[in-house]
Amino acid sequence: MLRSLERSMKFLLQNHSSYARNGDRPGLQRPQWAYAPPERADNEPTEVGTVERSVIDEIIHEQEQTGIDIITDGQVGWHDPISHFMGALEGVRINGLQRYFDTQFYFRQPVITAALRRRNPLVCGDFVKARHASRLRVKPVLPGPYTLARLCMIESGPYATVTALAVALSEIVAAEVSDLAREGAQIIQLEEPAILSRPTDIRLLRHLLEPAWDARGSAELMVATYFGDAEPLYAQLNSLPADVLALDFTCSPKLAEAIASTGSSKVLALGLIDGRNTRLEDPHAVASQIETILKQYVLDTAHLLPSCGLGHLPRNVARAKLELLARTRQQLHVFS
Repeated sequence: MLRSLERSMKFLLQNHSSYARNGDRPGLQRPQWAYAPPERADNEPTEVGTVERSVIDEIIHEQEQTGIDIITDGQVGWHDPISHFMGALEGVRINGLQRYFDTQFYFRQPVITAALRRRNPLVCGDFVKARHASRLRVKPVLPGPYTLARLCMIESGPYATVTALAVALSEIVAAEVSDLAREGAQIIQLEEPAILSRPTDIRLLRHLLEPAWDARGSAELMVATYFGDAEPLYAQLNSLPADVLALDFTCSPKLAEAIASTGSSKVLALGLIDGRNTRLEDPHAVASQIETILKQYVLDTAHLLPSCGLGHLPRNVARAKLELLARTRQQLHVFS
């Protein structure tokens, strides 16, 4: 057992969010047109749905075999993290492609044209299907209201500022959280990467997350940041209304040292496995990092997960990244 982890401690392993769609073995390939944006897809909607359900089943089964504890549905039907959610709301037009933070990924930018309205749950149906298909806990993932508002364009309608739009979105996200909790979600992830590039908005983010916090019921609310340096904002992130804080260490060279010095008031989800790089980490080296990071950590649970979604990695690499989590836990000699 590593020296600083001699006390009893529980490590939970989980996928972050997305997962590679196209398989790498015979029988696990799917036609690329099944995932084309709506304006370019020439296949029938029923056939797209059949392909998606089949791929989700494959992804669920594959995640279960890696040895992790909490899986996702892989966000198979999501064209990107932003337009999938916003495109289902009234008052939104989906525009052209924009770069998703400092990455080679792109999203289709939502344009606000009128008051936002959510007629039906947006991801609850996908969660229910995945929950029934899996023997493990399934974690639904939602974009957070602050990040959604920052990545939208306001053309017309009642929202004069990004803040006003974000407040409206916080109520919509909270309604989604409430539906997910009612359907049995035990942990719900909200993604807020945009806060890392605008740290002065941390008070606004705290306010925006309060409706989701109140709506979570018995579920745990996880807030995830990534694609930026979280170390300068680490203390303030600990003040957010959340049960679990998920952090990307691959973009934060001094974050491990900060946590080692101060500990954490929240359960941490440690994103030490790089979700953007095909290189496979050494599980013993990752375990040693965990030993350092948790020197002052007094809570009895921590989560291990990739730094971000695995949707842009080859399937064999995505699978190997999750298997690395299980091998890291074995190095720690602590089992959930």
